[in-house]
Amino acid sequence: MGISPFSSPRQPFSYSITHRLDRVLDAAITQNRIVGATVLVAHRGKEIYRGSAGYFDREARLPMRDNTIFIMGSLSKPLVSVIAMRMVEKGLISLSDPLTRWLPDFRPKLANGTEPVIRIWHLLTHTSGLAYRFVEPQDSPYHRLSIPDTLDEVGMTIQESLQRLASAPLFSVPGKKWRYSLSIDVLGALLEAVCQQKLGDIVKNWLAGPLGMADTGCGVTDTSRFAITYHDGQNRPVRMNMNKNTQLPLFGSSVVLNPNRTVHPDAYASAGICLVSTADDMMLFTESLRRGGMPLLKRQSFELMLRDHVGSQAQSQGPGWGFGMGWGVLNDPLCTYTPQSAGTIQWRGVYGHYWFMDRQNQLSAVVMTNTAFRGMIGCFPRNIRDAIYGVENKGEYREGIWDGYQ
Repeated sequence: MGISPFSSPRQPFSYSITHRLDRVLDAAITQNRIVGATVLVAHRGKEIYRGSAGYFDREARLPMRDNTIFIMGSLSKPLVSVIAMRMVEKGLISLSDPLTRWLPDFRPKLANGTEPVIRIWHLLTHTSGLAYRFVEPQDSPYHRLSIPDTLDEVGMTIQESLQRLASAPLFSVPGKKWRYSLSIDVLGALLEAVCQQKLGDIVKNWLAGPLGMADTGCGVTDTSRFAITYHDGQNRPVRMNMNKNTQLPLFGSSVVLNPNRTVHPDAYASAGICLVSTADDMMLFTESLRRGGMPLLKRQSFELMLRDHVGSQAQSQGPGWGFGMGWGVLNDPLCTYTPQSAGTIQWRGVYGHYWFMDRQNQLSAVVMTNTAFRGMIGCFPRNIRDAIYGVENKGEYREGIWDGYQ
């Protein structure tokens, strides 16, 4: 048994949680780590913390509000994954369906020229053999072929994007290796083919509507609440140009962001990054997971999504983290120095967001910021997490490829 890195026993979640989280939020704003944030925490279904700090628009001195609408980035992926599982339950699709049943022209090949079968299961578990350009080396096919990460492209159609993606060789036989990828973008196109509907309508009918997530979808319901976005800067976060691509270093490579892509009329709906939402809507989603998937999923389906299907070598959220279907699954808390319980699920969004659900402790947490990337990685989300549990972490933080990001 490992030695706990925490200096004291956990305090009850409700004990001084307001003071602890307020202190973390205030420090992050004062130290110019983030511009603004909203944090919600629920224990056993009861809200025990709600706090907003910093600025919705720093230059206009407008304070952050808890009804702010954020670009979700990769927080879109868990929502679309749940929608896919709902369709499996209804018999519209099967996890074993080959993609060519619904996307007959999407036929990527291995480097040796053979065409393997990619199944819906592989998309949901990120074992499809696909990848993301921003996590690939500069000399990789994804860079040479300009495979879109879908974070900035506006004029390209989903058909053009899939055609270009299919032209790059798969990095492994489907089902063999985990790799963070454009799998959920492909899944979104597949769901559109199944339903003969746009992704925005699918999200509304299959998830947002049933859960009452009024501000979640592929378009912004109220532009006056749409967050101004910022990115990390040398001295303080820098405001992004809503109509211009911003290239930022990440994981030894770079990622290109364009906030306007989410709302641009000429941009197709990318299932991996396109959704917008609020902290309250995301808490509705996270709480549905805490309740075993209710009312969206049957427990058997939800348990399948909770299971680690790839092993901790994936390090989907750092050492000790595997991957289920839509989110990281914590296998070894001591390995990654976290107070969260084994079985906790969580995910992050590139524009500065983070949520987790600790089923053993009946705990849900949603952290939404307007600052990429420190809202999702580094000491801010770690300090929020530790403040929720009422611990002081004395261990060496381990977050895999994010190690050293402060």
